[in-house]
Amino acid sequence: MAPDPQAALMQEGDRLAQHLAQTLRIQNGDQERVLLLGRSIAVNLIQSLIPTIEQITRHAGKPLHAVLTTDERGRAIVQTVTPDGEIRARLPAEDLLEDLLYTRGRLHPVVQAHLQDALTGSEHHATRALADALRSKVVLEALRRTLTRLMR
Repeated sequence: MAPDPQAALMQEGDRLAQHLAQTLRIQNGDQERVLLLGRSIAVNLIQSLIPTIEQITRHAGKPLHAVLTTDERGRAIVQTVTPDGEIRARLPAEDLLEDLLYTRGRLHPVVQAHLQDALTGSEHHATRALADALRSKVVLEALRRTLTRLMR
């Protein structure tokens, strides 16, 4: 039986949370919130990337279908397929998250500031801070670069 892509994506979120726990200043009670942040980032970024790929490539006249699946190791990947069924790209979620959130192996300072802010205050405050991180110019520019590479 093939691994469930959604479960694999949650595992990517767990891995991201482990990295965030090493980067962010966390208090004793923040581990659960860091786990939630990692999972939320993975799910939101990757799940929003799929329709974005389809919309951008369709408007550019080079339509691709994108789907969340797993690789042979059971890790989450976004796979793009041409209209005639040819696999165009297999983008590991781990690499996508790295490209979108990190610069030269380090969490981008803007993203880090928003995520650090998400560890404080109410759930509503954390949600807003997380949304600010995902909508930051840094993440959107990295997303643009990723989409440009796909279009080549």
